[in-house]
Amino acid sequence: MIEGSVLYGELAALATAIFWSLTYVLFTIAVRLIGPRILNRLRLTLALVFLLVTHLIVMGEPFPLHMELSRWGWLSLAGVIGFAVGDAMLFRAFSSLGAHRTSLIMTLVPVVSVLLAWAFLGEALEPLQVVAVLVTVAGIALVVWRPGKSDKSLLVRHYRIGVLYAIGAVVTQSLRYILCKQGMSGGFPPLSTNVVQILAATAAIWIWPVLKGQVCATFAELHHRRACWATIAGALCGPFIGVTLSLVALRLAPVGLTSTLMALSPVFLLPVSHFVLKERIDIRAIGGTVVAMIGATLIFLA
Repeated sequence: MIEGSVLYGELAALATAIFWSLTYVLFTIAVRLIGPRILNRLRLTLALVFLLVTHLIVMGEPFPLHMELSRWGWLSLAGVIGFAVGDAMLFRAFSSLGAHRTSLIMTLVPVVSVLLAWAFLGEALEPLQVVAVLVTVAGIALVVWRPGKSDKSLLVRHYRIGVLYAIGAVVTQSLRYILCKQGMSGGFPPLSTNVVQILAATAAIWIWPVLKGQVCATFAELHHRRACWATIAGALCGPFIGVTLSLVALRLAPVGLTSTLMALSPVFLLPVSHFVLKERIDIRAIGGTVVAMIGATLIFLA
């Protein structure tokens, strides 16, 4: 793999983390108004529309009509696992554990991705890269972990279910990375990759609402103006721009490194949380940010 290409992949991974940070804020606003199920349906549908139009303009067709059947299989599976199943569990985890604890558990994605890439793709990390991954994950964990006074008030069963949902989200997200890497082999375009996986996820997530006659009720939630604009903007930043950039990163750089950099979203959320959500930033958060940035720098130097 060309060194310059890896650098571009790492830069794309960092950009992905920034866009996913914006997505987190926007979807946090929307989910409080319309709920996780409605949000998941609407955001995927909107992202699919954006992607189909963009693919038509760039590639001359709404989606890759002449793609190999095996590639359809890999990428469709990635979309269903990562977006239809994984994000549904992620939203459940946020509601059970809260944002900080869920984000902490999600920092396991790079670790799981490295193990899966080693097992299925034969990717290996240099010793300095392993250290960089560990330092970055430690910094992220320091940023997102907020032990609070309300911990003891959480019901044990409710907490355990939330942990299971978060772990499920970690595994499914890591699997999506591996499946996308496999589906993009041979130089397949990231934009086409994203179209296929979002198409598959959108189709899968609408099966139950169609059978239950909930289509109209879903779109009726768009009357919430604030939720509507937050969902549209979140769909642009997340499934459309963010995921496309993540696929560029996965195509150009190893899975372990890109997933680590993409996990920096909680770090980039610090200023957003302070100025938009009015959260207090303490010394612990600043220290964690410094540690995470040191890890990210080591990844570039490795």
